[in-house]
Amino acid sequence: MNILIIGGGNMGLTFAKSFINSHVVTPEQLIILEKSQERAAHLKTLKIARVFDDPICVKAAALIVLAVKPQNAKDLFEEMTKYVDNDQVVLSIMAGVKIETIKKHLKLGKVIRAMPNLPAQIGLGMTGFTATDAVSRFELGAIQNLLSTTGKTLHVDNEEAIDKITAISGSGPAYMFYFLDAMITAAKEMGFNKGEAELLVVQTFKGALQLFQQNSFTCQDWINKVASKGGTTEAAIQAFNNKAVRQHIVDGANTAWKRAVELGN
Repeated sequence: MNILIIGGGNMGLTFAKSFINSHVVTPEQLIILEKSQERAAHLKTLKIARVFDDPICVKAAALIVLAVKPQNAKDLFEEMTKYVDNDQVVLSIMAGVKIETIKKHLKLGKVIRAMPNLPAQIGLGMTGFTATDAVSRFELGAIQNLLSTTGKTLHVDNEEAIDKITAISGSGPAYMFYFLDAMITAAKEMGFNKGEAELLVVQTFKGALQLFQQNSFTCQDWINKVASKGGTTEAAIQAFNNKAVRQHIVDGANTAWKRAVELGN
């Protein structure tokens, strides 16, 4: 099966490398359509795919992955429309571009919309996806296997859930970096240098996450295990509660969800 990735930027290249490294396709079966001559030249040096700048290559693919910026979607559809046929499957990772929009412009029925996140670059991504009824169970399984080469996947039944996934796992890495940065700042203000502060904070996060994943305790259970009566952890948690930090985080995620819906509309 020939797979075409349209867009050789960060996420398009992430998918290309994951497909090749997982041996689900060969470099001969993988095609990248990239309009930037400079970027195309770089992609060719990697020797992981056949690289083209002419949309006629759309004809050769059974699966087409749309990995361009959402603002370029309209121009892309205009270029693609004369080359696609209804037997092809389109997998879009364009944020905010709805399935109905893709169906309308490309005039085909087999469309899958997915929302990956940044850790897909190291094989630890979280990707939510949904599909039209025209996509067969076999095709859906094949797509899930492809998406799984970048990390974990979650299939949802409706497109509304993709906007929610955007707010949680799509934007989520930035929330984690935000909290990491705050902790590193606190450590530096206490007198640790940058390297020491990052070591203390990052290893603490790694260890805490491993504990959570390897046991069945809830987050609150773990907080209770760390926080002794009248101790330092209890004082910090109380300070967070006084400032409503937890609710602000929940509110932030909900704000991201609303923005995802707005962008889609």
